[in-house]
Amino acid sequence: MEMTFAYMALSGVYLLVSVALVIIILSQKKKSAGLGGAMGGMGSSAAPQTYWDKNKGRSLEGTLHRYTKVLGAIFIILSLILTIV
Repeated sequence: MEMTFAYMALSGVYLLVSVALVIIILSQKKKSAGLGGAMGGMGSSAAPQTYWDKNKGRSLEGTLHRYTKVLGAIFIILSLILTIV
């Protein structure tokens, strides 16, 4: 199999995205509620909205969460493209 320039370039971008994704995920704070909070075990869904909850997207935590979503989507798309090529 002959490696083309496009394949090698996409592999390089794939490597950079995967390293960036690992760094961003590891720099996020851990959720103390875990799976129990997601299932409603902690009762967090009934809590009233605070100023922090409303403006979380503007904080560092919200920014890292957004970058994680974007890089995750790019990672999946590049995985599919590299599999097809």
